[in-house]
Amino acid sequence: MTNEPDKPTPAAPTPSAPKPANPASPAANGNSSLRLKKIFGRIFGISAVITALVLSFLTWWELDIRPRTDDAYLRANIVGIAANVSGYITELAVVDNQKVNVGDLLFRVDVRPYQAELDFALANLGYVDLEIQALKDAIVQREADIVNAEAVALYNVQYLARIEPLLPKQFVTPDQVDAAKRNVRSSEAVVLQSKAALSQAKANLGQIGDVNVRRARAQATVVEKQLNVGYCEVRSSVNGYVTNFNSSVGQFAQMGVQVFALVDTSSWYLLANYQETDIRMIAPGMNVEVYLMAYPRIHFHGVVQGIGWALYDPNQGSNGVLPTVSPTLDWVRLAQRFPVRIVMDPSQDAHPYRMGATATAIVESNRRREVPDILKPLLPDALESWLNTLATPPAPMPDSPGR
Repeated sequence: MTNEPDKPTPAAPTPSAPKPANPASPAANGNSSLRLKKIFGRIFGISAVITALVLSFLTWWELDIRPRTDDAYLRANIVGIAANVSGYITELAVVDNQKVNVGDLLFRVDVRPYQAELDFALANLGYVDLEIQALKDAIVQREADIVNAEAVALYNVQYLARIEPLLPKQFVTPDQVDAAKRNVRSSEAVVLQSKAALSQAKANLGQIGDVNVRRARAQATVVEKQLNVGYCEVRSSVNGYVTNFNSSVGQFAQMGVQVFALVDTSSWYLLANYQETDIRMIAPGMNVEVYLMAYPRIHFHGVVQGIGWALYDPNQGSNGVLPTVSPTLDWVRLAQRFPVRIVMDPSQDAHPYRMGATATAIVESNRRREVPDILKPLLPDALESWLNTLATPPAPMPDSPGR
C-alpha cells in the first residue's frame, strides 16, 4: 500500500466586508430639510400668535386695573413778585434761578421819598398831640364860662325877685324892673351859649370813649407811611427758585406790576390728562406711581386730589340766541382727556423737581378684577393666582425718593 502525500487543506474562505450603503440622493436631503423648516415655521408661528394673545391679555388686564398715561406734566405754583410801592430799584439781592427762602431780601426800592413822608406824618402826629392838649384846655375854659354864666343868671333872677315887690310901693321904677327882667333873659341866653360852646369844644377834641379820633387818624397815617418804607424792601414770601429774572438796578418798579416770579417749591402736583374712559376707575385719595423722564428709573409717589369737571369746547358757540353747530361728520371718535390733579410728595435734594417736567402716572386703583369664569379652565392655577395678585394694589415702596 503506497502512502500518498498529504494534500494541503484549503483555507476557509474569509467573509467579505459588508458593502457600504449607497448615500442618499440630494433630492431626498432637500425634501427632509424642507419638512423640518415647515414644522419649525408652524411651531414658531403658533407660538408667536399665542405669545401675542397672552401679552395682549396681560396688557389689557394691567391697564384695566391700573390706568396710566404719559400725558402728564409736573407743576408748581408761580408767585409773582411785585413791589407795593413805586420807585427806582436801588439794589438787587438775587440772580436768575437762585434758591430763596421765606424772608430773604429780593430787591430794594428807593426809600427816600417814603422816608420823607414818614417824617412828615410823625411831625403831624406831634402837632395833633399839641392840638388835643389845646382843645382840652378849651373845654376847661368853656366849663368855667358855664359856671360864671350860671352864677350871673342866678344873681339876676334873685335881683329881679327882690325888686319886683318894691314896684307897687314905688321904691323902684318900672324901668329898673324891666332892666332886671332883661338881665335875667340875657343871662339865661349866655348860659345856653356857654353850654353850646362846651359841646363844640368836646366835638372838636374828637374823643370817643378811650379813643381820640384826631390822634387815631394821625397815627394811622404814620403806620401807613411806615408800611410804605417797609415795602421798599421786597422779600420772599415762599420757599422757591427765582425765574424769569430780567431786571437791573435803576429799573423803575411800578406798584403791583410783576418784576419777576418765584417757583413755589413747598407744594408740587402733577397734571395728568386721562382719557374719559379711564376716569371712571380713578377717585380722590388713590395712590399714584409716578416716573419722571428726567429720572427714568426712580419711582415717585403721589395721591389723587381731584378730577377736572370741565373742558373748553372750541366747536361750541352761538349766533345771537341760536347755537352754532359745525356740519362735520367724525368717522373716528376720539376720547376726550380730563386733567387729574395728583399731589406729589415733597421734592428731595438728590432728585429735585422741575416745573414742566414730563411724567408717566400710574394710578393704583382699589379695583380688584377676578379672572373670568370662561378663562379659568384654560389657565393654570399658578397663572390665575398671579393674575389675582396683579389686581391687588401693591403697597407703596418704602425706598421711594418721593416718600
